[in-house]
This record gives sequence, C-alpha cells and structure tokens, in this order.
Amino acid sequence: MIYTVTFNPAVDYVLRLSELVPGQMNRPVSEKIRWGGKGINVSAVLKMLGVESTALGFAAGFTGRALEDAVRASGINTDFIDLPEGFTRICVKLFEENGSRETEINPGGPFIGKDAIEKLLDRLSRLERGDVLILAGSVPGSVPSDIYETVCQRLCGRGVMVAADASGDLLTNLLRYKPFAVKPNQYEASEICGFTVDSHDKAEKCALYLKEQGAENVIVSMAGDGAVLAAGDGRVYHIGAPKGTVVNSVGAGDSMLAGFIAGYMKTGDYAEALRWGTASGSATAFSKELACREDFDRILKELEV
Repeated sequence: MIYTVTFNPAVDYVLRLSELVPGQMNRPVSEKIRWGGKGINVSAVLKMLGVESTALGFAAGFTGRALEDAVRASGINTDFIDLPEGFTRICVKLFEENGSRETEINPGGPFIGKDAIEKLLDRLSRLERGDVLILAGSVPGSVPSDIYETVCQRLCGRGVMVAADASGDLLTNLLRYKPFAVKPNQYEASEICGFTVDSHDKAEKCALYLKEQGAENVIVSMAGDGAVLAAGDGRVYHIGAPKGTVVNSVGAGDSMLAGFIAGYMKTGDYAEALRWGTASGSATAFSKELACREDFDRILKELEV
C-alpha cells in the first residue's frame, strides 16, 4: 500500500480574474473550491493512474471535516487525525486569465501538538515491508523541523520505501536514511548543491551528488526543460518536456512524484517511471486542475527518455 502524509492540508479557494487590480473591487471570472495539500495531490494523481493510496495527515474544525469528507468521496482512503482546536486552513489562489501572474495567500494552519504527532507516528509504525510512504511539502511551525527524520528513524530497517518532495534541510537530512526517491526542482537543487542548476548537465551533477549522499533515486525537475533522473540501476536518464501551454503550476511537482511512483510500481522500470512522472506533471501544468487520464495518456505517447 502507498501512504501519503500531508502535515498541513488546505481548502484551496481558487479564483480566476481577468486582471488583479490591487486596492480596487475585483470580481472573479470563476471560482472553485479544491481540496489541497501536497500529499493529497499525490494521492489524487495516484488514483487517476489506477494506484490506490491512503492519505494521512491532520484535520481541524469544520473545514477539516469538509476536506476529509471530500477526499474520501473522491475514492481516496483517508486516515486523518482530528485536532482539538482551530480549523484546517483556507488558502486563496488568484489566477489572472492572461497567464501573467499567479498570486497565493497561504495561512499558517492549526496548531499541531505533541499528542497529535505521536498519534501519526503510531499509525506510521504499522507500515510493513514493501509499503511506500510519500512525504510531501513543508511542515507548519508547530511541528518539529526534524519530523521527516523522526519518521524515517521509526521506519528504519523495516523495508518501507520512502519518497520525499521537500526542500532544504527537510530533504538533505533524509538522505542518511537512504530514501527510495527524492524530487527537488531545479531551484531547490540549486540551493542544496550550491550552484545554479540551469542545464541538464548541471542537473545530472546535482542528482548524482544527492544519490551519493544516500538517495536511491533522484529526480531533478526543470519545468519546461524536462528532468533528469539518477536512478537506482546506476544509470542517468534525461527527458525533455512535452509541448504545451502552462496554465497552472500548482500541483505539478506533486503530480510528477505521483507519476514516477505509479510508473515504477506498475512497470518496475526506471525510464518508464520517469516518463510517467513527466507526463503526469505536464498534464497538471497544462490544465486548470490536477492531471486527468486523457491528458496523461496523450502526453505519455509524445515522451522519449
């Protein structure tokens, strides 16, 4: 079974405007509520690709109940921990129809106490050999900054495959636990490796460095320039980006990680997993929503590793 963890899920209030004019009344062209958080996005794309998962995390108040109900209604298994105070955050996403700007307002989220964290760790302790755990995104201020390490310590030696989409110390501190996969984007990779990752050669150099530090697979995504994978079979794979118009960057990285994991689980082939990841990420980037199967299938046919 695959499990995803979202420490700070959100109800995303998505507004599309012809233009955002500060200091004036702005009327949206359209509005939509989307149930978000990086781990939830991963679970949603896995579901689209025919791979079951269970979404774990924390939920609080009336927004938390609505979020968990909606995720479950979409066909995703959930096992959220209810928090006694506060409410799951509402994030506002503003998209201008001309594609020039995306504006986000993201609150901090509810307080997560030690008891709630211990409940999550207890649930994770039930994972078994062959299970996959996906840790996605940053953590709120009330959660210890070393929580990803704590999770890996609890699972160490149990045969659980850990994949992480994170940045900075959250990612680098995991490497000693030999995660199955990490997926920094080019900006995160630049920060970690200390040089600007602006080409496939530099992405390969950074990916190999992170692999030397312990990760089994390292995917460095480069948006419109494709991606590089330093894989568990000792080879390095390069892939270009498909043609299309980017209309949405929210969830593209989550979709790529989901596609990579699903592709590997379905085929056992690293190159094919990279194709699945690139197709999934691109299908989300080219859409106003998370990737759909029709777009994924069409894009997958275009891609060569």
